[in-house]
Amino acid sequence: MKHPVPLFALLVSLLSVPVAGQVVKTHPAHSACEEAGNPEERWIGNIYGIISKPRHTGRKQPVAIISHGFNGTHHYGRNYFEMLNALGYQVYAFDFPCGSVHSRSNNDTMNMSVMDEKSDVKAIVHYFRQQPDVDPDGIVLIGESQGGFVTALAAAEIPDRVRAVVLVYPALCIPDNWRERYPEVADIPDTTRLWNVPMGRRFFLELRDIDVFKTIGKYKGPVLIVQGDRDAVVRMEDSRRAVKTYSNARLSVIPGAGHGFQPDEQARSLREIKTFLEELPAGDISAYLPKIMHNFVCYELQNFHHQRP
Repeated sequence: MKHPVPLFALLVSLLSVPVAGQVVKTHPAHSACEEAGNPEERWIGNIYGIISKPRHTGRKQPVAIISHGFNGTHHYGRNYFEMLNALGYQVYAFDFPCGSVHSRSNNDTMNMSVMDEKSDVKAIVHYFRQQPDVDPDGIVLIGESQGGFVTALAAAEIPDRVRAVVLVYPALCIPDNWRERYPEVADIPDTTRLWNVPMGRRFFLELRDIDVFKTIGKYKGPVLIVQGDRDAVVRMEDSRRAVKTYSNARLSVIPGAGHGFQPDEQARSLREIKTFLEELPAGDISAYLPKIMHNFVCYELQNFHHQRP
């Protein structure tokens, strides 16, 4: 059982308390937890993605944008939908064009480019800031692995448009790794295969001029970094250095986790992210606080029902 009975009773009682004039129904119990709408396809220019929204969207809502890692797709973003919807966030997960052999945006990985991916994230932020049901000051960027690296670069260029950043085992080591592999420009072949994914020279040429830690520190907002202490792909020292580079960052270490989380590790990561987002300064949160409270209680109740004997 996740919570002792008294806390569970308190959560149940909260469902019957009007919040800022909002009446929340409590019966049947499961109906209150069916708040998140089914994900819908959403093209933003040439970028394919899916969006999951909390229902009852009468107020403007914050948005979380999920960037997948190397050769990933929007499917990885689904792990975040339930938790973030429960907190009142719309969630958009997408396929980087040329970012994967499985990308529905464009699967030509020979044209993979971290600079293009950075521009894609910025374009998605711009898009959501224009939507009538979105709080333009409530945009959160979440990125995994290479998507975390790209997210950090994008946030540094539009710091005033990003509410907070979450980097999950971010591959901040990418430029150093490939500069070590190809010390000179002449060493870069026309085609490089990583995990059987072909990439062209452009990917590696662009990395040569990136000073990661000089760049990412331009973002001054809240940052959470989540990483396993057994990550064999991304160096923990890079994440620790990033925490020192940012002006407002913290590192959450998942014991025993590698690069990519097992279900229990993913659950812990989601709890860390949830706590981080709940602790953000209020800002414009009053506009959607009733929905956050409602969905949060539903999320906790659902977890209780799933975990009880």
